[in-house]
Parts: sequence; C-alpha cells; structure tokens
Amino acid sequence: MTGTKLASKSAVREGSMIRPIIHRQLTRGDLACLVDEIARMDVSEGREADEALQAGAVDTVLDSPAALEAVLGRGGAPAPLPLTLLWYIPIRAQLRTRGVSDILLADYAATLPVVFATSQRHSAIARGEDGMAEWWRFVAALPQGTVAQAEAAADAAALALWWAGCFPEWVERGSAGHGMVRAYVTFAGRMLALAADLLESSAPEEASLCGRAADARTELHAALAEARVDYIGDDPHSSESRLNRFLRRLADN
Repeated sequence: MTGTKLASKSAVREGSMIRPIIHRQLTRGDLACLVDEIARMDVSEGREADEALQAGAVDTVLDSPAALEAVLGRGGAPAPLPLTLLWYIPIRAQLRTRGVSDILLADYAATLPVVFATSQRHSAIARGEDGMAEWWRFVAALPQGTVAQAEAAADAAALALWWAGCFPEWVERGSAGHGMVRAYVTFAGRMLALAADLLESSAPEEASLCGRAADARTELHAALAEARVDYIGDDPHSSESRLNRFLRRLADN
C-alpha cells in the first residue's frame, strides 16, 4: 500500500489483547453529562433518562433514540461528551439496525477507535506493504498454539477492523479497485477465529467473544464505518457536512 502508514506489528506486540472496556469504565459523571445533553435537546426526554438512570436502567438510556440524537446533534458538531460515549452510543445503534444486539460486541467495536486514538499502539510499516502481511508474519512467528499467539491474532484483527472501518481511504490508497477493505475485514475474521480456537480451553469467555466477533465482522466494520462519518474524514465539521448528515438522518427516520 504505497505511501500509507498503517499500524505495525509493534502494536500487536504491545501489552495484552484488546478487550471491551467502555461499558465498565462509564462513570456516573459520564452518564450525567449524557442526561444533560438529552435534556438540552428535549427536557421531557432528559427527565425520563434521569429517572431511568436512577432506577439502574443504564442500557435503556444508552439504547434510547434520545441518547443517539443527543450525541450526534441536530446538524451541529458532536456533543461535548467523553470520547467513549461519542463512539459507543452510535455504534450500538448501528449494530442494532443490522440485527446485532450483543452489547459486548458493541463495546468491543467502540473500544477500537477509543484505544487506538488515545494510545501509542500504532506506528508505520514499510512503504508498499499492506498491514495484513506484516501482522500475519508476527502472529505466525510466535509459538504455535499459545496464548501469546492468540492474543496477537486478536490484536491483529482489532487493527484490521479499525483501519478498514475508520480509515478506508488509507486502506484503499495504492490498491486497485475497492477490494482491500473487504480483504482487511476478511483477515480480521480469520484472526478472530484463530484467537477463539486457541483460547477455547484457557479463556472460554474471551474465546466466545472472539468467535462472535468473527461471525459479526461485516456488521462490526459497517458500524465503525458509519459512526466514523461524524468524526473522521473530509472536513466532517463543515457546515455542509453537518447539514448533509442531518438530512440523511431525517431521511432514515
């Protein structure tokens, strides 16, 4: 992939595998900010959201149309909310529209842009080489059948989904046609399936998550790709871009 910079094997090597972190890291302050934004859009909706939170119905609030509208705004810039909520709520909504109601998968998908945007887990690879070849060489070089190889495979999948979902123009640059993004998504599915197989006996819960993510790889990618439009790309905060997104949401509704 000539001239592009993709996350390298150093990202796979650094630390343990990426796990869903957003839901368990949400604080009362985060949720209070969300309720304030909902109330700013609609006072009655804000009151209902606050009552739901007081009753412990956090997921009801996160899945509500009012929360999505508050996060995305009515044609304006994204709401002044924590980065976690700005990704998590739209991705949850996108996955639901695609028939995926698994909250842990939504958490996993939203964790990718949050982790990679706020860490040093990515760096450049050699020009003219796509990330898949580099990541696979590192995974294959590890001791076969080990937890280390499983975690590296899972991280390689996370990187592939992140690049394909959030930066498709970089993935496609230098390639012929539009097949490279699909190749990255396919690669992610294979790496997740490998991780699920290797972790089945030592970490069954993580193996199950990897397996479910492998099955839903297309939906996870689509949710990331749709959510990124509000934050990443060609001048996403220009008046024209905000208006186009607002009109599209009206049409969808």
